[in-house]
Amino acid sequence: MLENLTGRLQQVIKQLRGQARLTEDNIQDALREVRMALLEADVALPVVRDFIAHVKERALGRDVLQSLTPGQAFIQVVYEELTALMGGQNTALNLATVPPAVILMAGLQGSGKTTSSAKLARLLKQQKKKVLLASADVYRPAAIEQLKTLAAQLQTDFFPSDRGQKPRDIARAALDHARRHFHDVLIFDTAGRLAIDEAMMAEIKELHGLLQPVETLFVVDAMTGQDAVNSAKAFSEALPLTGVILTKLDGDARGGAALSVRHVTGAPLKYIGVSEKMDGLEPFHPERMASRILGMGDVLSLIEQAQKNVDLEEAKKLADKVKSGKAFDLEDFKMQIRQMRDMGGMGAFMDKLPIQMAQAAGKVNPEEGDRALRRIEGIINAMTPAERRNPDIIKASRKRRIAAGAGVQVQEVNRLLNQFEEMQKMMKMLSKGGLGKLMRAMQGRFPGWGR
Repeated sequence: MLENLTGRLQQVIKQLRGQARLTEDNIQDALREVRMALLEADVALPVVRDFIAHVKERALGRDVLQSLTPGQAFIQVVYEELTALMGGQNTALNLATVPPAVILMAGLQGSGKTTSSAKLARLLKQQKKKVLLASADVYRPAAIEQLKTLAAQLQTDFFPSDRGQKPRDIARAALDHARRHFHDVLIFDTAGRLAIDEAMMAEIKELHGLLQPVETLFVVDAMTGQDAVNSAKAFSEALPLTGVILTKLDGDARGGAALSVRHVTGAPLKYIGVSEKMDGLEPFHPERMASRILGMGDVLSLIEQAQKNVDLEEAKKLADKVKSGKAFDLEDFKMQIRQMRDMGGMGAFMDKLPIQMAQAAGKVNPEEGDRALRRIEGIINAMTPAERRNPDIIKASRKRRIAAGAGVQVQEVNRLLNQFEEMQKMMKMLSKGGLGKLMRAMQGRFPGWGR
């Protein structure tokens, strides 16, 4: 999503690093490029003006101009101002109230309110909260049924309502139900409209008054660009927003909404939607997003994702197996591929790597990369257990049978076996305690690795 903005800013950074010293002139040139990059990313004009003014004021100060590494000092200023623009730090939900803590979901139709309500319920369940989901979207066909289905998938309590009821009656009944059944949190999904109108705002204001929520979250679609900023402004004027959820950040949006919404609403960006799956909602960390925008990657989020999705017991078994000198086989290879897919696939992995590492890995189209992972898994599944444990027995006739079983050409099977052989050699080096030897081998096979 942020690829174009990151590419433009990387060019600015490269030019500054090549300067022996910074002057007012080359800082002005750099800021002009930064301004263009932000505007192209669909960042709101008032936000761009304020951001550039803050960076310029700090960049022309003594700390940057007299620094031993002025280019790096300037980049640090941009990083800090980007972080401040998006809120400075992650802001958690405030649920410190007498239960049930009510979370009111607001936003336009199609922004992802209903799905985000379910995703948020899943996150709160992981924190051992008893959650009740309820919907007052009596206008969109099947909206209530959609939330009911998602609640059933998550095994989360759902308050039944129907299109014949008035939203205020649903709100009163849901709140009463949550109190009587000792729920910790009530997540209340409201109706969206195709555009902002007076009736919509009057209804949601009434619901806010009845429910007295501790959190009023505005759900906005990152794909809508400048319209996202306009709707955010309208909602912030009508409701005391406490936070924002930015959805569809994994799409083709230019990223401007992520940089604009905090500045426009004054409410912190609390969560971002990174996929359509139920686990595709993440806490928003401004400093990590700023790091990604500047091409430095988001290794912390990558580690957290691995801790959540990687089967630690299986990983320990593999580590012990490699350490003991036993052969790394195709079952192990398949397990590694499955865990990569559980972490969100190739796209999610590459997106969080520092740009130099992503470039060293080559131009990988995330969708093609994910298809390749599925294809590899399919080929391994077409093998017998004996073939997976001992790939050396896979000769021409077996290759033809495996290819037919997986629906691929024999060349694909050969390619997989060659990739596996390389991986096996690396694992063998690792088992002999040769991490340094492994890195040298990687540099030999993949020029630029580790530099």
